[in-house]
Parts: sequence; C-alpha cells; structure tokens
Amino acid sequence: MKFSHLILFFIFIISFDSYSEQKKFKVHTVGFYNLENLFDTINDTSKRDEASPIMEMKYNRSEVYNKKIQNLSKVIAEIGYEETKSLPTIIGLCEVENKKVIEDLIDSDLLRGADYAISHFDSPDERGIDVALIYKNKLFEVVNEKSVYLELKHESGKINYTRDQLVVEGILEGEKIFLIVNHWPSRSGGELGSRPYRNKAAQLNVKIIDSIQSIDRNAKIITMGDFNDDPTNESIKKILGSKDSRNNLKNSDLYNPWENLFKSGVGTLVYRDNWNLFDQIIFTGSFVNESKKRLRYYKSEVFSPKYLFNKSGRWKGYPFRSFWGGGFTDGFSDHLPVYVLLVKEL
Repeated sequence: MKFSHLILFFIFIISFDSYSEQKKFKVHTVGFYNLENLFDTINDTSKRDEASPIMEMKYNRSEVYNKKIQNLSKVIAEIGYEETKSLPTIIGLCEVENKKVIEDLIDSDLLRGADYAISHFDSPDERGIDVALIYKNKLFEVVNEKSVYLELKHESGKINYTRDQLVVEGILEGEKIFLIVNHWPSRSGGELGSRPYRNKAAQLNVKIIDSIQSIDRNAKIITMGDFNDDPTNESIKKILGSKDSRNNLKNSDLYNPWENLFKSGVGTLVYRDNWNLFDQIIFTGSFVNESKKRLRYYKSEVFSPKYLFNKSGRWKGYPFRSFWGGGFTDGFSDHLPVYVLLVKEL
C-alpha cells in the first residue's frame, strides 16, 4: 500500500436502510498493537535488555532492527485504512523498550507524514519493556498524562517489577476523553498461579477509572491493552465489571465488544493451538449512549490481513511473529492488532 499523502480525518458515508438519504461522519481509528519485543541494538546496563531477542543475535542487529521497524510501520499504517482512508488517529503500544524506538517507528517512511506525537514513561518492568501511546498531534490534543505504578509482590515478598499503566487525558473532536494503556502481567508460571497479578492490575485500573468518574460520572474513558486475559476471565469480567451487551448500559459502565467476538472464536494470539483474545479496547457506555452529533462508538475489529499469518510449516495459521529460535523471521508480531472506529455525525 502506498501512502503518497495523508488525510487528517476522513469523512465517509453510511447508508441506513430506513432512510433514503445518506449521512456523513468524521471517523477516527483508535487501535492497540503489541509490537513483540521492539528493542534497539544498544545494551542498556540499567535493564535486562541483553535478554531481548535482538540482543541475543550475534550479527546484523541494525539490519534486523530497521526491517522490524519497517514491518511494524506497514501494519500500523493499514489499521483501519480500509474504512477511513487515513492512518490511525490514536494507537496504544506495548513491548517497546524506550522512547527512542517509538521515535524511530513514527519517523519511518509510512508513518512520518502523520505527524504522530508520543506519550511514554519509563516503567520499572524487569524485562525493560514499556507501554506508550502515539497520536496525531493535529487531531488529538493531550492536556495531561501520567504513569501509574502497579505494586506487585511475589509470595516470597520480593517485588515483582512490571509495567506501569499509562493514563492520557486529551481533546478529540472538541470532547475530553481519557485513555489508559495497559500491559498486564503475563501468564508465566501458569494462568492460575499468575492470576492474582492480573487481578491486581485490574484493581488498579478500576481505581484509575473511579477517580476519573468521581469528577465526571459521564466521562468518556477507554482502557486498552494486552491484558494477558480473555474477555471472560475474572480480571476483565468480574473486577473491571465489563458488559457484553449494549442493553441497559449506563454511561459509567464498561462495555467490552470483544467478549462476544471471543465466544465466536475470534482471537489475537495463539497458544498451543488455542486462540486467546488478550488484546482489547474496552470503553465506557458514554461512547455507546452518545448522541449522533457527538463522538461515539461505531465498531470494533481485529486487524487480520493474510500477511500477518504464517503460511506454512509447524506454525501455519499462527500470527507471523518477528523472532523465533534465536533468529529473525522477517515477520511482525505474535499478536494481531485491534481497533475501534469512533464516529461523529456532521
């Protein structure tokens, strides 16, 4: 796909069966993508980046790094493009080593023209990976951003260093929205044994959301990320209290359109031949119940073009990841991106 020019926003037309006229909307893509170990080639002695796949390679690190940047930028440039004919307005990211790798990503040929800005803080994660947000500077105005520490301890009492939760407040289409970017603790050691860590992450998410809603009960909030849990797991369903239906949805409720997709067999990653849907974008009912003249939710999708899958071999049908067996595969990520479309009727 060639992007010879970029459109700041796209006005598209939807035909409603019950109306003879066509209606025009402004449309924004809000997405999330786990970039699978986007590390640079420099050994940072303050973190364990030497254990990253690219640092384990003995040769061609710079070449591999540049190719990975190129591959990831292709994916990001195409998320939501079929519907909007524009690059995403906002994308949450995880598994990035530092701000420099994000700067390299948004300065790539396919993304440079979008004028993306970055929200990022270094987190204490023991692997040295962070979460971040990139956004079109001309469309989304950030007014506040902060990193919220997630305190975890092993049973031994030793601190379990993990990712912070990034909270960004900004203005989109003249309306205030809040975004929380997450990468919750992994299932290392098994789902059951690691479950308390993700439940703790969910509790922190609830605390952040409650603090926002204590000021404005109708606040528009999006929490997105690689939750390392499916939509039906305890952390999402019970602790966050997400709803799978729009019926009787309050503005302060959290709506999760991914739950029904997951139940129908849709996923974003595969483990032992089973699909999981860890990557989700969950949002308050205020995006669903909103009037057509204001910013509201339209639809959600897993971005899954054919090139993001292995075409043959042992991992046929799995997401085409970047690294395997100590080498670079020229792939993309072990996760598929997800996105939602937000629309506003003109």
